[in-house]
Amino acid sequence: MAKLSIRDLDLQNKRVFMRVDFNVPLAPGGQEISSDKRIKASLPSIQYALEHGAALILASHLGRPKGKPNAEMSLKPVAARLEELLGRPVKMAPDCVGPEVKAMAPAPGEVLLLENLRFHKEEEGNDPGFAKQLAEGVEIYINDAFGTAHRAHASTVGMIQFVPMAAAGLLMEKELQYLGTAITTPERPCVALLGGAKVSDKIEVIQNMLKVVDKLLIGGAMAYTFMKAKGEETGKSLVEPEKVELAKELMATWGGKLMLPVDHAISHEFKGGGEPVYSATIPADQMALDIGPETVEEYRSILAAAKTIIWNGPMGVFEQPPFDRGTVELAKVVAESGAISIVGGGDSEKAIKSAGVTAKISHVSTGGGASLEFLSGVELPGVAALTDK
Repeated sequence: MAKLSIRDLDLQNKRVFMRVDFNVPLAPGGQEISSDKRIKASLPSIQYALEHGAALILASHLGRPKGKPNAEMSLKPVAARLEELLGRPVKMAPDCVGPEVKAMAPAPGEVLLLENLRFHKEEEGNDPGFAKQLAEGVEIYINDAFGTAHRAHASTVGMIQFVPMAAAGLLMEKELQYLGTAITTPERPCVALLGGAKVSDKIEVIQNMLKVVDKLLIGGAMAYTFMKAKGEETGKSLVEPEKVELAKELMATWGGKLMLPVDHAISHEFKGGGEPVYSATIPADQMALDIGPETVEEYRSILAAAKTIIWNGPMGVFEQPPFDRGTVELAKVVAESGAISIVGGGDSEKAIKSAGVTAKISHVSTGGGASLEFLSGVELPGVAALTDK
């Protein structure tokens, strides 16, 4: 990794500001956390800093409070859960800047969690004055929030210029190593599995991945835009007409690498339940809602031989059984492949969970938008701002 890691630094008696991703789902009313996965993901870095004598300040956003305080998006429930997980007190600040917060500065071995950064509109506006306030008294900056690394905000980019040193946390480091290796020097054969609704959401990923991978397997609704570009009947399936020409160009340039479904689960309407009907063609009065068993077998043979698999996006209308079958089947294939497997995006993550194979995936990325931008070949501002080794 080209950037400094938390492991490279002497944290003893240093005031360390760690940007974490505690953007956890809260039950209505904002008092209870419905999943603490993101808190647990940051524990290794937090524990590392405390074990190495840091005076630790933690900062995160939560939800979209639109630049003003909102009690339903307070980080107080997070502080309570973090205290349980760490087995030590976590002080909760009433704000993220200001004299009251300054007076609560932690001693070595102590933890202070700042209130939601986005209670101030200056956070997302990357305001230099606000960034300077966040950085006051900070000796080391650590970014462990990969999920926000694609945003140039005050806490991810702006404050770094006011701090002597900025490094990646353990979670950030892991993300950069897995994703970085996948798009620069993957073990081959390297196969990407891309799904989801829109070509437009993933066009840069498709273009960049085609330069890297040996095969790109397409599923989900974006497959029908490519089929339309081939002149095939897509019925009432979701197609992006304005992307058909682009799909034609991609197939003309990368034809041998790009694979499309050969059969589909079809239906007259968007309605779950019952047994799916499979067909190699999509009649004019029907829509395709998932990949079919022949496509699963074709993709299986390619994935089984892969040494690296990058997966982002479901193969069908995953949230509506039985149109989750293709996605769940391929989740099992990816898990059993023995390849280095990298899964990004909420729906793909849900798929491996519902297939019961999460433990067999090498790396599940914590950043949906950030991992997509990274795979598109875009330099993430929150990573670029860190100190070079």
